[in-house]
Amino acid sequence: MSDSARLRAAVVGSMNTDLVVRCDVLPIPGETVLGSDVERLPGGKGANQAAALARLGVATAMVSCVGRDEMGEWLLATLARHGADTSLVQRSERPTGTAFITVDAAGENEIVVAPGANTDLDLAQVDLDPFDVVLAQMEVSADTVEELARRTSSLILNVAPARPVSASTLRRCAVVIANELEARSLDMRELAHCVVTMGSRGAAHYSFGEIVAEAKPPVVDVIDTVGAGDVFCAAYASRYLQHDTPLEVLRFAVTAGSLATRAIGAQGSLPTTEEVQQWLALAS
Repeated sequence: MSDSARLRAAVVGSMNTDLVVRCDVLPIPGETVLGSDVERLPGGKGANQAAALARLGVATAMVSCVGRDEMGEWLLATLARHGADTSLVQRSERPTGTAFITVDAAGENEIVVAPGANTDLDLAQVDLDPFDVVLAQMEVSADTVEELARRTSSLILNVAPARPVSASTLRRCAVVIANELEARSLDMRELAHCVVTMGSRGAAHYSFGEIVAEAKPPVVDVIDTVGAGDVFCAAYASRYLQHDTPLEVLRFAVTAGSLATRAIGAQGSLPTTEEVQQWLALAS
């Protein structure tokens, strides 16, 4: 067993069914365009990150809530096949979360999420003490995020989708991860570790407002960018566990995120640690 497999991560977040339609160009407000047949794919930022962490060899538990419906059962089975532990996933009478996703010919997307059962997660039922790192996103309630920040000092918070988070909660996080849009609402001068992702331009690590590391991703044939940010977060957490330097963590994470765009679906092209390291070796 590798060193990373002995380390334990909890991913607290959403599990959704992704309903995906493809079209040539994303519609503008008020416009109707014709698209492909609907595809049903496993998703949810939490589930995507848990699947990616497990694929990278990290012993990972999913903490979430799904409905008592066929989609919930399907999501649990799919995540288990990736190697994540689903024993901490709770059940609700509300329907399983659903994301409605439109993807254009360039792989860019627009997403609307109906959270459903995700909002019923009861964190009081979960013991976080066994975990070396906790990874969370904003597809769960703000109260859940605040409770996580109070209960663990190893919280990596992906502030996506962009929603209000108290400054005190952000300061308690070990690392905050945001894209450029989400970062506009952050005062990075108050954050010890804030990572900003910039799509094809890579990512930057800030410490109290100062850039301490930057990394650019490899060039790949992009099929679908859905879930690439989630793979970035998972890859970041996997190397954070190994106590890599900020630059080493960033290089690994941007490479993993880039490799995740080579297939359809948020969980369609999850790289292994070995694959990422091979690409890094080629770039060096």
